[in-house]
Amino acid sequence: MIYRERVSPSIWVYAAGAMIVPAVFVVFMPINMLVGTILGLALYGGYLIALYTGSPIIEVDRTTLRVGSAQVPLQHVGEAHAHATAEEARMQAGPKLDARAWTCLRGWCSTSARVEIADENDPIPYWLFSTRHPDKVVAAIREARSQLPETK
Repeated sequence: MIYRERVSPSIWVYAAGAMIVPAVFVVFMPINMLVGTILGLALYGGYLIALYTGSPIIEVDRTTLRVGSAQVPLQHVGEAHAHATAEEARMQAGPKLDARAWTCLRGWCSTSARVEIADENDPIPYWLFSTRHPDKVVAAIREARSQLPETK
């Protein structure tokens, strides 16, 4: 494994979700405070599980790039670009986005990476995905591609 990252939410997303507990408690207080507390905690637990399972994992190994459940062999990967500022990433995910692109974007991550797909049989021109460390992802892809055997 050359690179691995879980694009998990920042602490503020978890803290904001914690407001579920008092909200549910207030709703159930006239009925049953114990039920309100248990239900609030259970809903917050479900929220945490949803955040964890919804956080994609980016992996680069010697032969493959994986983002979430998608993967592409590095032999079909072209140039990789890092979008290290929030404005640059927003432009790539908004006005400059090609509708045919494959995306894996998360609102809690303000930076992204773009990887060109160099397979002429693939209708997807590039992958655009959220990452907290776009420069490291791009460097890992370039390193892995440099170690691929030359094809004729």
